[in-house]
Amino acid sequence: MTSVRIWGPGAGAVAVLVVTAVWAHRSAGVDAGLWAEVRPAVEARLVARAGGTGAGEGEAGLGSRWFCRAEVLDLSESGGQVRAGINTLCLEYGERAGTLVECGGAQIPQVVRLERDPAHRGYRVVSEEEPADDDAEWTAAHFSRHAASRLDEEMESAGLRALARTHFALPADAPVRYC
Repeated sequence: MTSVRIWGPGAGAVAVLVVTAVWAHRSAGVDAGLWAEVRPAVEARLVARAGGTGAGEGEAGLGSRWFCRAEVLDLSESGGQVRAGINTLCLEYGERAGTLVECGGAQIPQVVRLERDPAHRGYRVVSEEEPADDDAEWTAAHFSRHAASRLDEEMESAGLRALARTHFALPADAPVRYC
């Protein structure tokens, strides 16, 4: 009975903190519908820019290719233009003898501006900005405090690895090696 009196209020306080944190996180959320519209243009641009920069591209028979994804941190629309503060992850993969080969990659914050592209029924990227290095001043100037705090989180690469395995017609459990 004593433990219930001690743990009961503590568990209630924890529950209140969790609910408050979830509410605060969601209130800092973004328009998921808008992000779904602009994301294909953002990720296509990431892949296009990464091409020609990888260590595996010069290796004969590897057939390396870049796979990229973006996580939106800040998103706003104004005057026909969309501003997306994003964290990006691009990884270069190839295939050799039934093995997925990872040759490099980077996780980089960016601010991308997009406009509607009526000809392609979507959006097109009109500008991109990223820090020269791990520049805290640039990050503070381009991201909200909440978004900037999320830039230090390592982005999940399992989805990109799965896409690469599918692209190279490898089984889902094909081993991964490094260049």
